[in-house]
Amino acid sequence: MKKNRFFQKTVCALFTVVFLFGVVSCGGKSAKNGTYTAAIGGMNGDIEVSVTIEDKKIARVEVTKEAETPGIGSPLKNMDGKVLTVGGLTPVDVIPQRIVENQSVNVDIVTGATITSRAITMAVSECLKQAHANIENWNKPQKPAAAPSNTSADVVVVGGGGAGLAAAIAAGQKGKSVIVVEKTGTVGGDTLVCGAIYNAADEKLQKKVTMKDSVKRTLEAALAEKPVSDEHAALQALVRSQWNAYKASGRTHLFDSKEWYALQTWNGGDKTANLALVKTLTYNAYDGLEWIESLGMKFSDKIAQGAGSLWQRTHTSVMKLGTGFLSTYVENIANMDNVSIMVETTGKSLVKENDRVTGVVCADRNGKEFTISAKDGVIIATGGFGANSKMVQQYNTSGKWSDLSTVGTTNRFSASQGDGITMASGAGAALADMEQIQLLYLGNLKDGQISKYTLRAANGTDQIIFVNKEGKRFTNEGGRRDDICLAVFKQPEQFYYVLECADGDKYKDINDPNWRSADGFTFEYCEKNGFMYKADTLDDMAAKLKMDAATLKATVDSFNASVASGRDDFGRTIYSVKLEHGPWIATPRKACVHHTMGGIAIDDKTRVLDTNGKAIPGLYAAGEVTGDIHGANRLGGNAVVDTVVFGKLAGDTIVADAK
Repeated sequence: MKKNRFFQKTVCALFTVVFLFGVVSCGGKSAKNGTYTAAIGGMNGDIEVSVTIEDKKIARVEVTKEAETPGIGSPLKNMDGKVLTVGGLTPVDVIPQRIVENQSVNVDIVTGATITSRAITMAVSECLKQAHANIENWNKPQKPAAAPSNTSADVVVVGGGGAGLAAAIAAGQKGKSVIVVEKTGTVGGDTLVCGAIYNAADEKLQKKVTMKDSVKRTLEAALAEKPVSDEHAALQALVRSQWNAYKASGRTHLFDSKEWYALQTWNGGDKTANLALVKTLTYNAYDGLEWIESLGMKFSDKIAQGAGSLWQRTHTSVMKLGTGFLSTYVENIANMDNVSIMVETTGKSLVKENDRVTGVVCADRNGKEFTISAKDGVIIATGGFGANSKMVQQYNTSGKWSDLSTVGTTNRFSASQGDGITMASGAGAALADMEQIQLLYLGNLKDGQISKYTLRAANGTDQIIFVNKEGKRFTNEGGRRDDICLAVFKQPEQFYYVLECADGDKYKDINDPNWRSADGFTFEYCEKNGFMYKADTLDDMAAKLKMDAATLKATVDSFNASVASGRDDFGRTIYSVKLEHGPWIATPRKACVHHTMGGIAIDDKTRVLDTNGKAIPGLYAAGEVTGDIHGANRLGGNAVVDTVVFGKLAGDTIVADAK
């Protein structure tokens, strides 16, 4: 009896100690009460998480610090900093909620944001370990959501990137009910991580730019070319008459017109594109600019020459990357009762009845299939296939690129997989220009993404030079993207540095603690992780980059002489300043797969064509998923124009055809 009393007292004493020290248990789970923090590396840096244990459960999970990409890993915001709740699920918001709701770290990740999602769950697991929890007891799988039901709308848009959202808004503005199907957890696609540049002839802004003789030579050379067709000759003649009128007027500001833009775009694609589609793109670019501005989009008031754009007609978003375009679209859709978005939903195949496309078979994140019927038709806007290495290799037959099997991509891996091309061809669509694959020379050395770079690297061609690891220039920095990439591949170790300094109007003092890269990172972060280097003098920069100082200084001196003379050994025509004053910035870059110019064949109203050249009733396509627009080389700044012009046109056409 005494032994039993002693045992009971001992158990009670132990229970008291456990209670006083805050250890709780729940169905086999146990953890010490308190608030714990942990940090795990995410996509763009450490993600710090705070976890509070109370009353036998995880009471709160908060992400207290992160630098994830807005609209993918972290919430999309508008210009005023307001978080936009329409358009999908970001891990920073959703994963903490799911962990609390399920009392488990084994919750569904956000599709397309795996790294961020996993970092948060791992950080929470670390906090639980700090609370002396047995992680196995907090690892119950999240209960699958109920299977979605079949549904319908007037218009179904497959793909929630720039083109898809533009199409949805255009159709919605005309009163149609629209469902946007997006396979990742948030809308945006590659538009969200683009360089945010948009080309359009814009006399108001171009009046602020003086036209130099070196630039005039580019135009006159294009007009002097022997035409390859009657269409080419007619376009040349029209531009020639405009150019002659310009010269007769005595004007000195930059000449441009939608026709010159069309001729330059077609020439830049080696004259292989459908000129009618090129004209649709370029002739409607300014109207597209005004349309998206009417939705709330904001651009800088200075015109520039974007990387590979070949002319100073580039407009730049005032927000980082493509967040300006996406936040504009999302805010408008939030105010449209007739447009809805289904994320983590993959279009699998098209439904055809009597040779007409009438819907889409979709699958939710768990693979459960359902059908969305489309009364007026389906718009495919799923982007290209630049992140599908197998598909890239399959179609890399142009002879331009010897081997792309080891070349990285600037594309989002979850977005550019060629899904829509496969869907459309399965429904009888013809394909065009599939062998035309573009590389861009602005991928970072770590993962190939266009990230952690200065503003001028993507949109300040007049104020930068490219030097290889030996400190030598090797190409025309204002030239075509494919020419520059081919030149990069010939350099030692196949990389180079974008070199710039304090001279020039886009410079922001890198010594300022508020300085940020074009995509929002501090210089300290960029330098620590090898994305940028800074030095007050060229001698210091050469030492940092392990190159000969005399060679680097001779390179810069030679370039400055070209600025003074207007003549350049590499054929460059655009300059604005000599590079003379520090601090200097060097950004290492390499060439990566960037854009696939091939895709679904369409007419100039975005109707999808079959292998006989006839429109497939009820099927439309817009954006990078289409072919025959850019030819063998896309001009920088034309991709976003493509999404706006053809996205809006697809929405307008599907409504017009339904009447």
